[in-house]
Amino acid sequence: MPGDPPQVTVSGSDSGGPLSIDFGIWDFTWRSIVLAIGMSFLIPIPWALVWYLKWLVPCVKVPQRPNLGFMGSAMPVALGVFGVIVLMIVTVATGFDWLNFSIFPAMIVLNWLFLKWLVAGISSDGQPLGLRFSGSFWASLGWVLLANIASITIIGVAWVYAAWTRWFCRNIAGARREVIFNGTGLEFLWRGVVSVIAASFVIPIPWVYRWMSGWMASQTVLVERGPQPGT
Repeated sequence: MPGDPPQVTVSGSDSGGPLSIDFGIWDFTWRSIVLAIGMSFLIPIPWALVWYLKWLVPCVKVPQRPNLGFMGSAMPVALGVFGVIVLMIVTVATGFDWLNFSIFPAMIVLNWLFLKWLVAGISSDGQPLGLRFSGSFWASLGWVLLANIASITIIGVAWVYAAWTRWFCRNIAGARREVIFNGTGLEFLWRGVVSVIAASFVIPIPWVYRWMSGWMASQTVLVERGPQPGT
């Protein structure tokens, strides 16, 4: 398909190969319900999120990197969430309609900061990996706007999400290996359609989530970084 990237094949001892993810359906179900309840009350969001990630991240298996974990603190998330809550309260209390327009940009900033916090919190064998997310805020804003525009076409949004995921993986820095996402827009599209249809029956949701996340993990590979300029 036009616009789809060339597939990156992995070989050699310095290439880690594709990721994988596996978790029990019951574990996923009850933990996701608890997370949803916590997020519905707003205040517990940071602690519920950290608790969930401490379970989910170890489910991801990375070649040559055992015992993945998450060491992020809830406080950075709390500051962002409480900041948005305060902004919403001020908007309602003052009646200034123009403040409503500041909530959307605030959510985009919060999402960008969340990605940086998430990547930085990943650990292995109980030690931080020193990873960082190097994608800029303006690029992140551009992807959000592009996804909203593409959603009008419905079909086009699959290619945007595929490219967005490649951008996110490409901007994970701090490791000797580069993270590459090989999934294409067409693969995103048909899997997305199947997922929506299956999820509409509610009960299959945990299986659909595991299937979709397993595919995304299998399309994410680690390859040796090329020579840097000046080296």
